[in-house]
Amino acid sequence: MAEESTGSTVCGEGKVPDKEGHCVMPEVTFSTFVMSLNTSALFHLGELPDPESGERFINLDLARHAIDTLVVLEQKTKGNLTEEEAELMRNILYDVKMRFVKTAKQ
Repeated sequence: MAEESTGSTVCGEGKVPDKEGHCVMPEVTFSTFVMSLNTSALFHLGELPDPESGERFINLDLARHAIDTLVVLEQKTKGNLTEEEAELMRNILYDVKMRFVKTAKQ
């Protein structure tokens, strides 16, 4: 599980140390949820390698689904986000849409 390295806890993939040093999943916030959907879209666009095989795969249908989910989330939360959350959403959507278009043209 947790390993000690130079006095700090080193956690496995996707986990972070809590105040007591136990490896736990990070707190779910709006920003982490949006980042998770973005990671899914990037993975399906072949931007991120498969964590087990190291290979990159492109699946435009699944990438489009993740992007569409982000768009719905943006529409449904309009007016209910902090400025930082709204800016994160705008920036991620712009970036992932541009990457989708670039990948789809290849």
